[in-house]
Amino acid sequence: MQANWKSGDWAVYRKSKSGATPGRRAAQVVASTKGETYRYVVDKFWVVDEVLSDGKLRLVTAKGKVHTISADDPNLRRPGLLQRFLWRERFATVEASRGHAGHHPAGPAVGA
Repeated sequence: MQANWKSGDWAVYRKSKSGATPGRRAAQVVASTKGETYRYVVDKFWVVDEVLSDGKLRLVTAKGKVHTISADDPNLRRPGLLQRFLWRERFATVEASRGHAGHHPAGPAVGA
């Protein structure tokens, strides 16, 4: 379990997706057997809104969506120093939306 998460911490969540046209941020792109669709992962840049009493994290996106994730989810990580520098604008956008949105209700679990 990744301990010591607190409100305001930056988090990166690696989300699995599929579709006909992966975006430019897609990684680990794999074509289906017939080549019509692709499976890939995309890094999502979220901010911890609250650490819940059960140890799960309530995370907020740039558009104000809320996700509840287990603190030990293998797809969840803290950005490293270089990533914090390179992605600072993404996190700043999330922090700005978080400041305007106020308190968020519990959202659906992602990756559960």
